[in-house]
Amino acid sequence: MGIKASATCVMNFDGATGYLIGPENRGLQCMFTFMNVARIGTAVQGLTAAEYAFQGSLTYAKDRLAMRSLSGVKAPEKVADPIIVHPAVRNMLLTEKAFAEGGRALVYYLSHFADTVAKGEGDALKFADQMLSLLTPIAKAFLTETGLEAANHGVQVYGGHGFISEWGMEQNVRDTRIACLYEGTTEIQALDLLGRKVLGSQGKLLANFVKIIQTFCEENKENDAMGQFIRPLAKHLKEWGDLTARIGMQATENPDAVGGAAVDYMYFSGYVTLAYLWARMALVAQTELANGTSEQAFYDAKVKTAQFYFAKLLPRTTTHVQRISTGVEPYMSMDVDQFAF
Repeated sequence: MGIKASATCVMNFDGATGYLIGPENRGLQCMFTFMNVARIGTAVQGLTAAEYAFQGSLTYAKDRLAMRSLSGVKAPEKVADPIIVHPAVRNMLLTEKAFAEGGRALVYYLSHFADTVAKGEGDALKFADQMLSLLTPIAKAFLTETGLEAANHGVQVYGGHGFISEWGMEQNVRDTRIACLYEGTTEIQALDLLGRKVLGSQGKLLANFVKIIQTFCEENKENDAMGQFIRPLAKHLKEWGDLTARIGMQATENPDAVGGAAVDYMYFSGYVTLAYLWARMALVAQTELANGTSEQAFYDAKVKTAQFYFAKLLPRTTTHVQRISTGVEPYMSMDVDQFAF
């Protein structure tokens, strides 16, 4: 794999002098202080991978001709229809689009809190710092994993052409793969989220974010046009709290329960976080459309992408909930020696 033209190297510190940063045996905690900015930067790489995949594969899908639409000819003047008319291709394109635009919204949301931490004071600074603590591992892990998924879709839309260097899609996959690893792997981010941030704060950090989303749902519960977003968002919000409590109970009986649930919990958290942001974007878009915006196609596309996200991507949470409910035993029941058979 490897990232081409990357200015990386192996460094040896033989005979060098090391200096202790922070209290003895507390180095890991100190490390997170200066890693947060790097983790947000890596999250940005994930969303840019999704955006790059989307832009490339969208252009190709509108140009590449292959077979006719099953619901009837869409381009009679051509020898075949462009592949963008086919549902399977649209699924990949909309997944890329939903992750790229949702990821951008999450990075902007994080940036708002980062600016408050840098320039704010008092309670506002403290609250922003707590929100960053909770959302940073979600952004880093979820946006890099979904960025990699989008990059893979980019290759798939191109078909065999996607696997050659001419189009840049295979390089996107290769370059993006490492984003799930450095500045803390997905698994480490998930442990940080569930173990340190959620359970470690006795649920306080999660409660801050839940309250924000609850307020949004309450403010828009009478908006009929928003019902398609508010109802599932409120349902998932309650499930988020129930899921957290269930894992906490499992952990009292078996500490490994946290490690067993962490990755699925991270994915659940990521999907719900983006659902909240997509609902906010849908509200803005619906408001602009109602006010007679001159950018009707743009805002209509936002609403339809939000609808796609809620209909086709948010339901993935069901699998993660089911996996968490089965506990850690399926991971731990096999003896180490049995893995070889």
